[in-house]
Amino acid sequence: MNQSLPGASPPPLAGVRVVEFCQVAAGPFCGLLLADFGAEVVKVEPLEGDGLRQWPPINDGFSENFASLNRSKKSVALDLKDPGHREFARALVLEAHVLVENNRPGVMDRLGLGWESFREARPNLVYCSISAFGQSGPRASGGGFDLTIQAAAGVMSVTGEPEGPPVKCGVPVSDFTAGLYAAFSIASMLARVRAGGPGGHLDVSMFATTLAIGALQTSEFFGTGNSPGRLGSAHPRNAPYQAFRARDGWFAVAAGNDRLWRAVCEVVEMPELMEDPRFTSTLLRAHNQTVLKDLLEARFAGADCADWLLRFESAGVPNSPINDYERALADPQSIHLKLVRDMHLPGGAHTRTVACPVWIDGAPVEVDTRPPLLGEHAQALRAELATRDREVAL
Repeated sequence: MNQSLPGASPPPLAGVRVVEFCQVAAGPFCGLLLADFGAEVVKVEPLEGDGLRQWPPINDGFSENFASLNRSKKSVALDLKDPGHREFARALVLEAHVLVENNRPGVMDRLGLGWESFREARPNLVYCSISAFGQSGPRASGGGFDLTIQAAAGVMSVTGEPEGPPVKCGVPVSDFTAGLYAAFSIASMLARVRAGGPGGHLDVSMFATTLAIGALQTSEFFGTGNSPGRLGSAHPRNAPYQAFRARDGWFAVAAGNDRLWRAVCEVVEMPELMEDPRFTSTLLRAHNQTVLKDLLEARFAGADCADWLLRFESAGVPNSPINDYERALADPQSIHLKLVRDMHLPGGAHTRTVACPVWIDGAPVEVDTRPPLLGEHAQALRAELATRDREVAL
């Protein structure tokens, strides 16, 4: 659990206990965000463990993928079809403030761990269900992974080159969008509970949250009646605003307004472009961006990326090299933000991870980066519950 430094304010979710019945990505990412902000997160795993524990890279027998989404959590391994194990899980929830689960709709009900089974005994409980399509509706029973949700929610239709095949976003955006919405919704509900209101059941759909972050694309459809298409790295309403090829590689430039457009023309020493009737407004530049790209790349071919980036930086035009993850993690801004932290896996192996990206009061949120061994905390939690039962009996 996130520990505050001596003399520092406690983390925002200090004192909140979360029981997480989740595997792989969307649910565990939600739990990770809550843990980063101080919640105690107890991860209930099947006896064989969260499937993510088997994903490479494996370091000293431990999955670094699993570690990245499950730092600072506690682990309990249970067979929820076993009455005794299920009763232990129920006891954990009755002592908790939040339950997060990402099973198919109906699974938790069949196990006797659904929202209805807790709402009277624990009316202040915030119960969050994350699923592919939601808890009700014609597709509620369907499963889904990030790929299929990106396909269903429109992301793949706007990703990739115009004449190329559909491709997914390289980052599992549907998984993590659902986790973000879930964590935000849980924090909002906890604020209601702390103000004296009731808990409740949150229904977070990967399909719905992925559609929701496509606000610019859906508004384009509502406004024009046409579904937006693939533009590669280009933008439907701004130009030049994409990746360009220079003599030795690629870089990105984003001239999102007329002032920046004029700066681009000055940098490339092509003032005639400002008078070209094809490019005299943002709308016209976007409409004719293929022609504009060809004209600019003919000039960019005369120098290397680093040279052009320096020129655009001096002119105040937003720009960037096309970083791989090694370069992005080593960026001076990443170092300043203290994003990369040491991580010690349970077996003793050392690695690194990207920690919480948020700062509070001028400093990064401090997190415990260690992930749990499978079932590591079951004995201690059982003992804790037994002690509380004895105290109640007295």
